[in-house]
Amino acid sequence: MTERNDKSRLPAAEAAETAEADEAAEAGAAAEVVEEAEAMDRAALLDAELADLKDRYLRLAAEYDNFRKRTTRERDEIRVRAQAEVARRLLDALDDLGRVAHLDPAVTAAGDVISGVELVERKILRELGAVGMVTINAVDVPFDPQLHEAITTIPTDDEAQDHTVAAVFQVGYRFNGTLLRPARVQVRMFTPSA
Repeated sequence: MTERNDKSRLPAAEAAETAEADEAAEAGAAAEVVEEAEAMDRAALLDAELADLKDRYLRLAAEYDNFRKRTTRERDEIRVRAQAEVARRLLDALDDLGRVAHLDPAVTAAGDVISGVELVERKILRELGAVGMVTINAVDVPFDPQLHEAITTIPTDDEAQDHTVAAVFQVGYRFNGTLLRPARVQVRMFTPSA
């Protein structure tokens, strides 16, 4: 009878094992479904985050482009206003020059015309100096290749005058430290006497 009981128990044990295996398989399948659902949720979150980052990037790129355009426009407007201010400063000198140019040569002495032109020149230089322009027009200063352009040389027997400006043929100009045009000069060169 024990053998019979063992035999009757055998299918029950197998059935229990099979049931446990089925439950384990179902639990494994359920776990896979849960993992798959969690993975899909993470993917959806990452897709949403990526879309948000793309949107932020596009907005930032558009803001930068607008900033760049606005800055360029403002810089151009400032340049135009600065040029207009310089032109406005020169209007009085231009009016004076017009008056000198329209003098009647039959009744005006040449000395008066020259005096008038000199006054206009001083007025123009004063107005340009007020906005930062400096003339380079000095004689007996050391030759500076960053400010002067040597056109000719002249010999000197005084060693102290070696490499100094002897004459200015064309005035040079600097504007706020930037060289606009070097002064064209004649430079003394020391030549010892024999």
